[in-house]
Amino acid sequence: MSSSQKPGILKPKKQIELFSANYFAACTLGGIIACGPTHTSVTPLDLVKCRRQVNPSIYKSNMQGWSKIIKTDGFRGIFLGWSPTFIGYSFQGAGKYGAYEVFKYYYGEKLFPNTNKTLVFLGASATAEFIADCFLCPFEAIKVRMQTTDPPYARTLREGWSKVVSKEGVAGLYKGLVPLWGRQIPYTMVKFATFETAVSEIYRQLGNPKESYGTLAQTGVSFLGGYIAGIGCAVVSHPADVMVSKLNSDRKPGESAGRAMSRIYGNIGFSGLWNGLPVRIVMIGTLTAFQWLIYDSFKVTLGLPTTGGH
Repeated sequence: MSSSQKPGILKPKKQIELFSANYFAACTLGGIIACGPTHTSVTPLDLVKCRRQVNPSIYKSNMQGWSKIIKTDGFRGIFLGWSPTFIGYSFQGAGKYGAYEVFKYYYGEKLFPNTNKTLVFLGASATAEFIADCFLCPFEAIKVRMQTTDPPYARTLREGWSKVVSKEGVAGLYKGLVPLWGRQIPYTMVKFATFETAVSEIYRQLGNPKESYGTLAQTGVSFLGGYIAGIGCAVVSHPADVMVSKLNSDRKPGESAGRAMSRIYGNIGFSGLWNGLPVRIVMIGTLTAFQWLIYDSFKVTLGLPTTGGH
């Protein structure tokens, strides 16, 4: 064995050609696996967070919220909204990660090869999220209505979908698209650009190139970089997250999005846009860290390199 072939060092198997159609398809599948299950796993946190955003006095704490929900609806009650969450964020993960890899390659290597890398990360992630939210929006609209109303607007995805379409038409599923873009696009720009920057800085601090570390170390760096990115995501996108919750639960028939947001802001004020932030930092930080860990671990199993650090 030569000195360059150290045991445990990650060596991409080249089973899938980088930047080929199969590579981008693999990244899309990795995004589904990373986003759908992770978002679904934090449904209990999301449920209490959404209700406290809409009505800050409903629960004194997360524990009290879960206790009340379990007492009323049983243990399954704290997972209310899991089905639109799973399907919606699986679609979103496909668009977010898959499209990000596509646009990062084409913006950075084909269209603007001499552009600052951070600008490439920001542009690619914004474009990817714009597309991904078109898939997420209908499911997010149903999830928010289920989680922010008492009694729940619906208890299943099918029931919620049927109610919205029968009363408001398909347009009712997309009435929150603009504020969703307002929440998710900055969120994803911070998520990907911060992750890429954090991973590069971690390897710089370690003092050796990424390729000199083994699989476990590289995915560990992905996890740490993901958590750092998640904290930034939570803070940047939280006001829009509150507004999306309020808009889906408190928009009057025939009211424009702009008028509804103005009325809601008048009711809750600037401080109201930050309700539930500590919970969201924990939720999004952990969520983002595990998403990057799962995504890069999936890439490694296919013989592909982990993201960032180049």
